[in-house]
Amino acid sequence: EVQLQASGGGLVQAGGSLRLSCAASGFTFDDYTIGWFRQAPGKEREGVSCIYNNENDDRTVYADSVKGRFTIARDNAKNTVYLIINRLKPEDTATHYCAAPPVVYRNNCPTFPGAYTTWGQGTQVTVSS
Repeated sequence: EVQLQASGGGLVQAGGSLRLSCAASGFTFDDYTIGWFRQAPGKEREGVSCIYNNENDDRTVYADSVKGRFTIARDNAKNTVYLIINRLKPEDTATHYCAAPPVVYRNNCPTFPGAYTTWGQGTQVTVSS
């Protein structure tokens, strides 16, 4: 059974950094596509980043709104994908989720939630001004 567990959220001041973790089990992790999403109160869930494997090389995709501040990375030895968020802003306050799609992507990865079927439980990020 494919399972994902997100962790690492917390309360931080604007300008700080966080490293979110997505621990995975039940599938061949180093070959898999993983996406990170966030949902703020009263807003739709939005994709922020995803990572996929192309010819044994990890490739990354970022939403325009987070480019330059967010970094996604995979540690195959730990079956974990990280989302590092720098220069946090109050508008980053949201529940952050990791997810996996039902297929392996090779040439790109989607950042819309509908493409993903397995979701972690979410981790809350709150940024104070």
